[in-house]
Amino acid sequence: MLFITNRFPTQSIKTRVNRGFDFDLKNNAASNSVFYCRRLGKDKYEEIGGFNMMSELKSSPYRQLLVYIHGFSNLPEAVFAGAGEFQALCDKKKPNEVLVLPVIWPCDDDLGIVKDYWDDQKAADASAFSLARVLGHFLRWREDEKRNPTQDPCLKRINMLAHSMGNRVLRETLWAWDKYDLPSGVPLLFRNTYLVAADIENESIHNGQTGELISHASRNVVVYYASDDMALRSSKVANLKNKIASRRLGHTGPEDMNRTPANVYAVDCDDVNTAYDTPKGHSYFRSGKKKGEPGKVFDHIWGTLMTGRVFPDDEFRRTSIIRS
Repeated sequence: MLFITNRFPTQSIKTRVNRGFDFDLKNNAASNSVFYCRRLGKDKYEEIGGFNMMSELKSSPYRQLLVYIHGFSNLPEAVFAGAGEFQALCDKKKPNEVLVLPVIWPCDDDLGIVKDYWDDQKAADASAFSLARVLGHFLRWREDEKRNPTQDPCLKRINMLAHSMGNRVLRETLWAWDKYDLPSGVPLLFRNTYLVAADIENESIHNGQTGELISHASRNVVVYYASDDMALRSSKVANLKNKIASRRLGHTGPEDMNRTPANVYAVDCDDVNTAYDTPKGHSYFRSGKKKGEPGKVFDHIWGTLMTGRVFPDDEFRRTSIIRS
């Protein structure tokens, strides 16, 4: 499995193609460097380089790419397990259709939810600058006539899925990229962007807020939320402890749909999230009640991947409920 990371390696931060790469799990600082790698097996990785990865993705038999940004308190092998489960579900639906590409940012491995949560928030924010470089790197590759010639363009559809605090990483990455590197706003990069159990404020994607850039970069933005998501309740407690009171997007959906861009959609998963991920009800976007069998949330994601439309039977519909 290919992956991108801004976690520090135990080796030098200088890129060397085909070298071994080992995560420094005790260091949860966000590196300014970005590493493009391949997982060879459990705890075994190699660095392949950015342009090499992009060329390999272009030549892959898969028709679409799904970039996956994980949530807080996830060490690399846990991220690979979740991404692998999603990949298997995609391959079961249709071989060579969707390739999952995890982005691994530096979560903490301390014990205790509150300490982990705040350390991870800092790491999420700090990751924005290095991950914005990935987007810039992609644009340079796309415009490089030698690596991606006009007569042989990359036709892959790119989708984004951010889970939990990964939504904060995505929001801050687009903000940093727009502020420091782009002269006229973020380009349209993603066909579909899925904000699942989002651990950001529920007004974040309103017009005029930082998260509005997510809608600028995407054809469709789909918010999946559940009011009884126990992991986000812990997030709320951590925020209240630090005197920050705001409901989470992954609990309520957008605070006011009338204030969100027209390409933002909201899907209530309250009827299924706990049954799919007992007892937390937080990672409900992969398998359903039986591991390895798609749940209804995954089926909805898959439908949008196939059609490019969230509610194809009603072009004006923007909200829905997934029933058990």
